[in-house]
Amino acid sequence: MVSSPSGLVTFFVTLETSNMVLFIRNLLLWLIILPMMATTANANEPKDKNILILGDSLSAGLGVNYDQAWPSLLQLRINKMGASYRVINAGVSGDTTSGGISRLPRLLKKYSPEILILELGGNDGLRGTSLKAIKKNLRDMISSAQSNGITVLLIGVQLPPNYGALYTKGFEDIFSDLAKEYGLDLIQGSLKTMVNEGMMQSDGIHPNVSGHQQIENIIWERLNKYLEK
Repeated sequence: MVSSPSGLVTFFVTLETSNMVLFIRNLLLWLIILPMMATTANANEPKDKNILILGDSLSAGLGVNYDQAWPSLLQLRINKMGASYRVINAGVSGDTTSGGISRLPRLLKKYSPEILILELGGNDGLRGTSLKAIKKNLRDMISSAQSNGITVLLIGVQLPPNYGALYTKGFEDIFSDLAKEYGLDLIQGSLKTMVNEGMMQSDGIHPNVSGHQQIENIIWERLNKYLEK
């Protein structure tokens, strides 16, 4: 019976142990390095700039699918042109200018938008809210955004004609007055034209799919110049 060469066995055991230690050490090293490399890569990637839409059901897309509403169509167009902008749709059905004032600080802090598209006031008007109060609320939101270096685009909301000529005219003047006061791009369409061309839902207040496409086209004409290509 031949005895095993213990020295040779010890050598191979030691070599195997050394290789295992080296393997584990390298593995741990890579586990540390890889997350750091990923973090560095992410830091070097350009971040999307945010476009915040603060609105009501006209922005939320009441009565149409989410991807048919004008904010989604706007994001789709931006994506096609290859611009690094993310559209944040903060439209809430039934919201008013008072609600907008309450929500805006939190939204600005969370998203730090470069551009604010302000679409509020319609529900105030439908409720017959004081024109003075509506104007003050819109003014406060515009001022707050501009003080943070944010470009503001104001959507001029229109009311159905059955609210009386005096109130309806005064309501529409709010938006043109504020646009002049703060040097804003005022985005306006014609509610009458949209109704006549079948772009509204049966309630005569909310746009249908064609109406949202029309709104997106009008907004794009004013927004485009502010985007970095």
